[in-house]
Amino acid sequence: MSEDDSNMEEYPTEIHDYLAAFEKSLGSVDEMLKTMMSVSRSELLQKLDPLEQAKLDLVSVYTLNSLFWVYLATQGINPKEHPVKQELERIRTYMNKVKEITDKKKASKLDKGAASRFVKNALWEPNAENEQTSKTPAKGKKRQ
Repeated sequence: MSEDDSNMEEYPTEIHDYLAAFEKSLGSVDEMLKTMMSVSRSELLQKLDPLEQAKLDLVSVYTLNSLFWVYLATQGINPKEHPVKQELERIRTYMNKVKEITDKKKASKLDKGAASRFVKNALWEPNAENEQTSKTPAKGKKRQ
């Protein structure tokens, strides 16, 4: 009997796909953490603008709290009744604020000068030649 066969007997076969996906996800998290830990934090923060620093900090703390959530679940503790739930909601609130700031920066801004030039050129303006040919006689005056 191989090692895989003995492991298959320890848990129901219906959850095998879920466990395989979970193991793959853990591997991805491990690779990402190794990548992040390979660069010093101060060196990384020097290369980022303040908004990007905030994003990095929020993603880091959210990831850490999410991993703690998973740890609690594996220990048989309901994470929904633990203070980590409120912490994740608080972090999510700040993530939404940073997203709003990012969206405002990306939003198109009105160039007032360009808009006024556009409107001015789009409107018809009579010039000297058009005034002569398009004038109508004033009311009350007879044409001779």
